Amino acid sequence: MLLTIRLARQKSRTLKNTHLLYLFYSTNTPPISTTKAIPAYPFVSSNVSRVDELHPKDVVLSFNEWFMSRKNPIFDRIFEILRTQDDITADIAMSRFNLRLSEVLVLDVLNYEKNKDILSCLKFFDWAGRQLGFHHTRATFNAIFKILSKEKLMSLMVEFLDKYMKQRYFHKARFYNTLVIGYAVAGKPELALQLFGRMRFQGVDLDAFAYNVLLNALVEDGFYDGFEMVLKQIKFRGFEDAITHAIFVKSLCQQTELDRAEEYLRGLLRNGGVGLSGIVVANLVDALCKNKEFTRAASLVQDFRESGLVPMEQAYSVWIKDLTQAGELSEAVYFLKGKKLVDGYVPDVFRYNSLVCRLLRENRLEEVYDLLMDMKEQDIIPDDVTMNVTLCFFCKVGMADVALELYDSRAEFGLSVSSMTYNYLINTLLGDASVNEAYLVLKNAIQQGYFPGRRTFSIIADALCREGKLDRVKELVLASLDRNCMPSDSMYNKFISALCRASRVEDGYLVHGELSRLDKVTSRTTYFDLISGFNKSSRGDIAARLLIEMQEKGHSPDRRLYRAVICCLCQMEDPEKLFYSLLEVQLSQHEPSCLVYNYFIDGAGHAGKPELARDVYEMMTRNGITPNLQSEILMLQSYLKAGKIADALNYFRDLSNRRNLGRKLWNTMIVGLCKANKPDNAWNMFWEMRSTHLRPSMECYEELVKLLCAWREYYKAICLVEDLMQVGRRVSSFIGNVLLLHSLQTQRVFSAWMHSRDLNNTKDQSLVLGDLINTFSGGSNLDSDISQIEELIRQCFPLDIYTCNLLLRKLSISGMDLACNYFESLCKKGYEPNRWTYDILVHGFLKDGRPSEARRWMDEMFSKGFDLTEATKAFV
Repeated sequence: MLLTIRLARQKSRTLKNTHLLYLFYSTNTPPISTTKAIPAYPFVSSNVSRVDELHPKDVVLSFNEWFMSRKNPIFDRIFEILRTQDDITADIAMSRFNLRLSEVLVLDVLNYEKNKDILSCLKFFDWAGRQLGFHHTRATFNAIFKILSKEKLMSLMVEFLDKYMKQRYFHKARFYNTLVIGYAVAGKPELALQLFGRMRFQGVDLDAFAYNVLLNALVEDGFYDGFEMVLKQIKFRGFEDAITHAIFVKSLCQQTELDRAEEYLRGLLRNGGVGLSGIVVANLVDALCKNKEFTRAASLVQDFRESGLVPMEQAYSVWIKDLTQAGELSEAVYFLKGKKLVDGYVPDVFRYNSLVCRLLRENRLEEVYDLLMDMKEQDIIPDDVTMNVTLCFFCKVGMADVALELYDSRAEFGLSVSSMTYNYLINTLLGDASVNEAYLVLKNAIQQGYFPGRRTFSIIADALCREGKLDRVKELVLASLDRNCMPSDSMYNKFISALCRASRVEDGYLVHGELSRLDKVTSRTTYFDLISGFNKSSRGDIAARLLIEMQEKGHSPDRRLYRAVICCLCQMEDPEKLFYSLLEVQLSQHEPSCLVYNYFIDGAGHAGKPELARDVYEMMTRNGITPNLQSEILMLQSYLKAGKIADALNYFRDLSNRRNLGRKLWNTMIVGLCKANKPDNAWNMFWEMRSTHLRPSMECYEELVKLLCAWREYYKAICLVEDLMQVGRRVSSFIGNVLLLHSLQTQRVFSAWMHSRDLNNTKDQSLVLGDLINTFSGGSNLDSDISQIEELIRQCFPLDIYTCNLLLRKLSISGMDLACNYFESLCKKGYEPNRWTYDILVHGFLKDGRPSEARRWMDEMFSKGFDLTEATKAFV
C-alpha cells in the first residue's frame, strides 16, 4: 500500500543581504541568482510542492541501512564486555580479541562510544595502557581528556590524573606533559601552571603541543597575564606555529580587539601565509559573526578563499554555525549548497545536525528532507543526533509508522533516543489514536530515565483512563516515581478519580498515599471521589479519616459529603462509637457553631437514626449553642424520614407552643408527611397551616396532590387545586401532569371535578382545567385538534416534555400513525425525547400488532442509552 508523503509547502525567503552573498560568489564562482533563497528541491518545483509516493517499508529499509553504517561489531562486543563484566573477567575476554593496539585503533574505539558510555571508554583506555608493547600517546591522552571534559566529569578526570601521577613507569617529560595537558583540558589551568613551574625547576620542559594546550586553557579561563608569559616561552623556544597563531587570534577576539585580530591575520597573509590555518580564520569569522558583523566576516572569508593559501573548511563550518544560530537559515542552507557545488565542501555531521535541528524546529521540512538526503548521499555516518532528528522529521510529516519501525529497531543500530524524539513519537501516536503504541514508547522512555514532560504524560494517562486501562496508568506512575520523575498533580488526581469510578478505591488510596508522602496535596474533587468510593464499599472508617484529612489540607467538605460519611458509619458495627468519634474531632477543629451540629443532625436523619440526631440537637443546648431554624428543620426531617410520625408531631407541637412557626417549618412538616405516605395527617396539617393565613409552598401543593391522587382521593386533590387558584397562583406543570395522568387511567378525576364544580363557585381557569381533564378522560377525540389541545393546556399550566408524553400516549390510543407524526413535530419544536417518550411508542406498536416497527423504535431507544419500562418489558 502506497503512503503519500506530502511535505509542508514553504515560502521562499528573499535574502536579507544580497551584497553579503555577492561577496561569496562574485569571483571565481559561477553566477548564482540571488532572487531565490533556496534552490529548487529534487522533489519540489520552484513554486508548487509535488507529491512523492514511497512505500513505507522502502523508506524504513533505506534509513535502516544508513543508520547501520555506523555500527562496528567488534567495537560493540568490546563495549559490551567492559559494561557487563568485572575487571579481571574483562581483561581475560579482551585478550581473546588479539587486538594490534595502535594510536589509530585506540582513538577509533574511544570515538565510537564517547557520547554514550564514558565509564567504558575510561576502562578501555586503562586496559590499553596496561598492554605490553603499547604506550598511550599525546593524541590518546588528549582524546580521553576531551571525552571527560565534554561530559563535565571533572571530578572523575581529576581522580584519573591523580591516579596517573602515581604511575612512575612513564618517562618524566612525557609524564609532566600529560599531566599539564590533562589539567588544562579539565579547566584547571592554575594546577597546570603549578606543574609547569615544577617541571622547569627540575629542568624539564613541555613539548610544542602541550604548550599550545596550556596556552589555550589560559585564554579560555581569561588568565591573560599567564597567557602572555607562556606565549613568550613558546616564541623563545621556536614553538610558534599555526595553532599558536590561532590561539593568539582567539585571545584578541575574546578581548573584543577585532580590528587588531584582523590586522594580525592579514599580516600573516601578506607574509605568504606562513602560520596561517583554517582554524585561525575560523576564530575571527566566529567572533565577527557573534558581534553581528556578517558583511565584514563574509569579506574576510572571500579574501582568504581567493588567496588559495588557507584550507577554508573550518571557516565555512563556523560561518554555517553562526548563520544557523542567528536564525538566518535560508542563507545557511544556500551557502552550504553553493560551497558544496563550487568547492566540494562537505560539512561534518555535527554541522549538518545543528542546521537540520534548527530547520526542524522552524517546520521547514522540505529543507530538512533535502539535507538528510545530502548526508546519505555523502556517506556521512549518522550519529545519535542525526537519527533522532530523522525520527522527529517522520513524525512531523505524518509518517508515524515509519518513525515507529525505526524506533523499534533502535537496538540494532545503537540509538539512544532523545527526550525530544520520545515527545514527538508519543504525541504523533496519540494523534493517530494509537494509544497502546504511545504507552509502550512512554514506558520505555521512563525506563531509560527520560521523562517526556508533564503535559505529554498527562495526555497519554488521560487517554488510557478513558479506555479504562488503569493498570497501565498505574504502571507508568509507579515507574516514573521510581526514577524520581514527577507527573503533574492534576494527572495524579485524574488517575485517582478514575480508579475510584472503576470501583478500585483501594488502588486510588495507595496513589493518594504516595502523593502525601511526596508532600503533594490531593485536590478537593479527588478527596470527594475517594470518600465516595469508600462509602460505596462500606468503609466508613476510612471515609471519615479522609474527611478529617481533607480539612487538614485546607479543603472544605459540604453537607452532602458529611451526610454520606455519617450514613456509611451508621451502617457499620458499633455505629454510635464511630458517629461520636467523628463528631468529637469536628467539634475540636472548629469554633462552636450550629453548622457542625447541623451536619450531624442531617447525617443521622438520613441514616435513619433520629435518636442520634436528637442527642446532637440536645448537645447543642447543653454546650450553650441555640439551635437555629435549620437545626429545627433537620430535626423534624429526621423524625419524618425514619417514619416516627408521632415523635415528629410531638416535636412540631412543642415548637409551636413555644413560638409562632414560620412557613418553612410548616412546609417541612407537610412535605415530610406526604413523603412518609400519611395522606390524612398531611391533609389536616395543610388546612391547619391555611388557618394561620400562611400560604403553603408550591412543593406542599404538588406533593399532597400527588399523594392524594395515588390514594384515589381525587375530590381532595381537586379541592387543593381550587385553593391554589383562589390564592392567585397558577397550576404548576407537575400538578397538571399528575391530574392528566390519572385522567387517562380513570373517569373518577373528571367526576371529582364535576362534584367540586357543583359545590363551589368555580373560576374560569378551573373550567378550562375541567375541559382538559374531560378530554383526557375520553370525552373528546384528539385526532384532529392536537394544536388546540396544546393551547388549552397552556392556558392551564406550562407545557413540558412530560405533558407531551401524556399527549403522545393519548394519541397512541387513537392511532400509532398520529402518535408518530406528533413525535416528529415535538422534535421539530426542540423538545428532547426521554425514556418514556420512546417507551410509549414501543408499547403502542406492540399493542397495535406491529412488532417490526416496535423493534425499530426499540433500537433507536437503546442507541440513546434508554431502557424499556417494566410494563413494556412484560408486554414484550
